[in-house]
Amino acid sequence: MGAVGFLLFLFLVPNPVDIGYSPPASLEYRKIDVTNSSDDDQADVGSDSHNIGEDNSANERSETSPMLSGHRRIHSAPRNNAIGFIGAMKIPGVIEYSLSLFFAKLVSYTFLYWLPLYIEASTRYGATTSAILSILFDVGGIVGAIAAGVISDLSGMSAVTCTVMLAFACPALFLYNYVGNVSLGVNIVLLLIAGALVNGPYALITTAVSAELGTHPNLGENSKALATVTAIIDGTGSIGAAVGPLLAGIVSRWAKWNNVFYMLMCADLFALLFIKK
Repeated sequence: MGAVGFLLFLFLVPNPVDIGYSPPASLEYRKIDVTNSSDDDQADVGSDSHNIGEDNSANERSETSPMLSGHRRIHSAPRNNAIGFIGAMKIPGVIEYSLSLFFAKLVSYTFLYWLPLYIEASTRYGATTSAILSILFDVGGIVGAIAAGVISDLSGMSAVTCTVMLAFACPALFLYNYVGNVSLGVNIVLLLIAGALVNGPYALITTAVSAELGTHPNLGENSKALATVTAIIDGTGSIGAAVGPLLAGIVSRWAKWNNVFYMLMCADLFALLFIKK
């Protein structure tokens, strides 16, 4: 991770200006025509001529040059101010999606930490085979994240995409708990399906949905809210990622594994309910 981060530090361009692109809300200088100006126009800008001297250097300036030597700028568009934490929380959908991601990551990270132990306890497979099988849940998550992104782009309805996938995630978890230990093939198929349906909405909320909320029309002039909104949503989800494995450990110790799956299915239902369409 450190090596990849260093590569990103070396080659990732953080600002479009660094590679020759203008920023979206660039500042423009006030335009003047020096070469075609009349004597009266020159008299109007006499104070400017005094600042730059009595030579002919003014004739060498272009139309985009500043009027004054102090580089005073006139805004052609409203300033894009960064939004605060409270302002980002007031954006419609931020709280709802934050809570939805809380429960979605709760389920995802509970599987990440406890799935090998559950497979070993519910089947005849050893620890090594159980650990290898648990990888398939993440493989399904990769496929589900890509599928969720493609469907969201084609339909333009990211909330509906998350809703449908979370709705099917509950029966997928139920089936895996009750018939996943029938055979190795059934276990593999249900793991891939469950991983796709659980991790697909989680990946979509942290990326596309956060970007949509961070550029919400209600922001007005305060259009710089993408990083703040993403931090709120993903940070709330990270709390769920910490709470989920803790609850699974407590429930599995005091009750059976079936109750752990009931807890995860309830968490998926809460994630579904909090999605703001």
